[in-house]
Amino acid sequence: MSIQPLLDALDLQEDAARTLADGLRAQIDDPQSRLRQAETQLEHLAITCKTVTVLVDRLPAVTPDLPGHPDYPRIPDAFNQATGPHGPRTSAKPSATNCCRRT
Repeated sequence: MSIQPLLDALDLQEDAARTLADGLRAQIDDPQSRLRQAETQLEHLAITCKTVTVLVDRLPAVTPDLPGHPDYPRIPDAFNQATGPHGPRTSAKPSATNCCRRT
């Protein structure tokens, strides 16, 4: 009895399984890369939020008189047009880890 046909059949199945695994790895690589980018962006935003929070806490309680700027009236108008009269839109369900939300 020859065992060679059995070994050939096993080689074919191994090649098919390897091809399937390689294809699945290729499909996983893109979402993993996008996830790493999103996580990096979240880390950078958290650092920025903490920095801004520290800086805001250091601002004087009394706002100093600043010289007028001729474009000032257009700045709030442009902001309101871009974000709406009630400020930037946020999701209906805020993130529990959002560092910038003050309570």
